[in-house]
Amino acid sequence: MRKLLVSLSLAMPMLLGAAELAGTWKFQPPPNPQAQANPKGPIRQPRETIYCFKVEGNQFTGTAVRNGGIADIVNGAIDGSHITFENVDGSGRKTPFKGEINGEELTIQLTNPPPPNPNARGGGRGPQGPMVLRKFSGDTEYKLPAELAHKPLPPFKPIAPNGLAKTPPMGWNSWNKFNRNVDDKGVRGMADAMVASGMRDAGYIYVNIDDTWEGQRDKDGVLQSNEKFPDMKALADYVHSKGLKLGIYSGPGPRTCAGYIASYNHEEQDARTWAAWGIDYLKYDWCSASEVYHPDELKAAYQKMALALRATKRPMIYSLCQYGWQEVGEWGAAAGGNLWRTTGDIRDSWESMSNLGFDQQIGREKFAGPGHWNDPDMLEIGNGHMTDTEYRTHMSLWSILAAPLLAGNDLRSMTDATKEILLNKEVIAVDQDKAGVQGVRVRKDAELEVWKKPLEHGGVAVGLFNRGKDTAQIGVKWSEVGVTRKNVKVRDLWAHKDLEGGDGFSGQVPSHGVVMLLVK
Repeated sequence: MRKLLVSLSLAMPMLLGAAELAGTWKFQPPPNPQAQANPKGPIRQPRETIYCFKVEGNQFTGTAVRNGGIADIVNGAIDGSHITFENVDGSGRKTPFKGEINGEELTIQLTNPPPPNPNARGGGRGPQGPMVLRKFSGDTEYKLPAELAHKPLPPFKPIAPNGLAKTPPMGWNSWNKFNRNVDDKGVRGMADAMVASGMRDAGYIYVNIDDTWEGQRDKDGVLQSNEKFPDMKALADYVHSKGLKLGIYSGPGPRTCAGYIASYNHEEQDARTWAAWGIDYLKYDWCSASEVYHPDELKAAYQKMALALRATKRPMIYSLCQYGWQEVGEWGAAAGGNLWRTTGDIRDSWESMSNLGFDQQIGREKFAGPGHWNDPDMLEIGNGHMTDTEYRTHMSLWSILAAPLLAGNDLRSMTDATKEILLNKEVIAVDQDKAGVQGVRVRKDAELEVWKKPLEHGGVAVGLFNRGKDTAQIGVKWSEVGVTRKNVKVRDLWAHKDLEGGDGFSGQVPSHGVVMLLVK
């Protein structure tokens, strides 16, 4: 009997914690004074967070909810008043949390807070510091509010290509340099600069407005642009008059990544609006869609907008921005996409560019080709936090990867070095090669890498990359890159000079630098 009492007393803390945890917990942050002062403006209101927990023994499951929508699936364990759990998002990515129950309060925080990302758009997976939730009810299930409900999506079925983007799209996007500070005047200035600098003639034709252009919907539900863009149709006409095309941004969720109105439940209506304005390119970013769609609805949600765009009869390139989730290369083209992000957001740093470009593209080459491209995110060339040597590597690698070339700098104030990198027509020709083959790594020796990209008419582009801290000698035999014929012609695409052919090449490559060759 005594042994039984001891066992019960040891188990009581766990049982009490389990009983207290079951139910619905809510975190309601204080209102944003700026948002209160301007309720119709784009300033983001703080996000309400709800957790619904179902407990079985010392294990629990549940749903994490932000601003009224399903965000993450939760799996965790209870140890007395302490809990540990993981939020699992639509990609399967797990974010670990820890917490402590104290009566009607639950304090949670990230187990390993990530470093801040200066380019982050607000799509983070949880609070950076402790967050106190209070018991709201005993309900262990969450239902989407009626105002956020949606009709069941049609089953996902592959659709035919739209015939666009036969080569990787080239142009400019506002986010990397200007973030939220983009407006009509600035976009017109970029269009002018694309013409004056020679970028248009080099192939950069899309002028893409990223997040923060959105205003409110009118009484009929038609989305208006905000005060920064007083007449989007007139802006499109201006861009078109320059021989360029205009792109825009939205997402399948209720809000964009920056907290503006997105296209949820208004897909067909928004597509018609953009067609009437004269839009030529749509970047469609997931973000808050995790709050209203379950993970198994992701593909169908993207396809819904593809079909809406096609129904307008206006040709619009369709860019899926969903960070590589759910092996997007396997279904992105079937969903109607012309390109799809394979990574999270790029930053203007060697570490970010190197990781996204080299490490996260291996094995994806089978998904790329004319009309459908892997997208390791936009270019940071000219934004100032990498060296010109590193920016040449950036341009070279993206071109070998057959990646979209979307400049993200201020085109009105480019240095000569930045112009030389972005306007290298010999490197651009590798990216735009009509065969549409994504390059692959053929050898890696510590931090020295050799890449190849087969080209139309039998040529091969070769990249010798030095990811190390010191200048290094890198050599390659042509047989390694699939060239077996004799008397080859070799050209250095950055030095713009012909080299001796022989049976290979060997040369000094600077730290974080590249030698890029054309062998034919």
